Amino acid sequence: MIGGLIGLLDDIAALAKLSAASMDDVGAAAGRATAKAAGVVVDDTAVTPQYLQGVTAERELSIVKQIALGSIRNKLIFILPVALLLNHFLPGLLPIILMVGGAYLAFEGAEKVWNNLSGEHDDEKPSVEKGAEAEKKIVSSAVRTDLILSAEIMVIALSAVSHQGFWSQLASLVVVAFFITLLVYGVVALLIRMDDLGVKLARRDSSSMKTLGRGLVTAMPKVLTVISVVGTVAMLWVGGHILLVNLGDDGTGWFNVPYAWVHHVEQGIGEAAGGLGGMLGWIFNTLCSAAVGFLVGSVAVGALHFIPSRKAQAE
Repeated sequence: MIGGLIGLLDDIAALAKLSAASMDDVGAAAGRATAKAAGVVVDDTAVTPQYLQGVTAERELSIVKQIALGSIRNKLIFILPVALLLNHFLPGLLPIILMVGGAYLAFEGAEKVWNNLSGEHDDEKPSVEKGAEAEKKIVSSAVRTDLILSAEIMVIALSAVSHQGFWSQLASLVVVAFFITLLVYGVVALLIRMDDLGVKLARRDSSSMKTLGRGLVTAMPKVLTVISVVGTVAMLWVGGHILLVNLGDDGTGWFNVPYAWVHHVEQGIGEAAGGLGGMLGWIFNTLCSAAVGFLVGSVAVGALHFIPSRKAQAE
């Protein structure tokens, strides 16, 4: 009896150790996957605030919350099951799906650039003054863009844990989905509320707090404008990079020459520039990706504007 009890306790202890090791493996895998997707996370953080321009302050956090919930829904309900199934049964489709998403990002970025150059802008009246439907449109547009960036994040993360079993992959990617969503939209919420923090600090008795508060209030509109520009560039950069990489041998293998050339020049810059080589090579790669994104996006913008005009002429 006692021997059986001791044996049972040993089994429980072994099972607990195995479970702990499995959790450690999941945590480590999720950490590697998150680090590998860090570049796209930065882009996601930069892109989102531009959707909040013109929104009144009391509605900002509500909209960020709605976008964040849409983002986690994108990752867990749509992207994660599809990515895991395709990775198991039809891995060749993943790069094609990513290229479609990259083309959409490039289109959105190029459209914003051409609208700014031509002086055409959306109605800048705060969305809450136009009703709930306008707010829904903002959230819907942001969640659509997030779908592309989230797909890129999750597929990159999946590539980092693809050697593991199915359940380990699933657990790791769920951790990545929640962690990245909290990180991105936590930073976004912090950014858009910094001016309110500045107002509160400016009302303090301390002169140093007042100075800091006034500085925040003065700086934040400029910071958000810069972030909006960075977000547009990020769309072109990420969209172009997705297209370049997935056209090549790391994706579909259809046309490897463009990215092979970019990668070759990037390595050459790295070797020639010494300590600054890594940074300069990355800048070159980024500029090439953004140029491809702008080119592809501009073609899409032209086609989508040309087709309605042709229909109008026909009528």
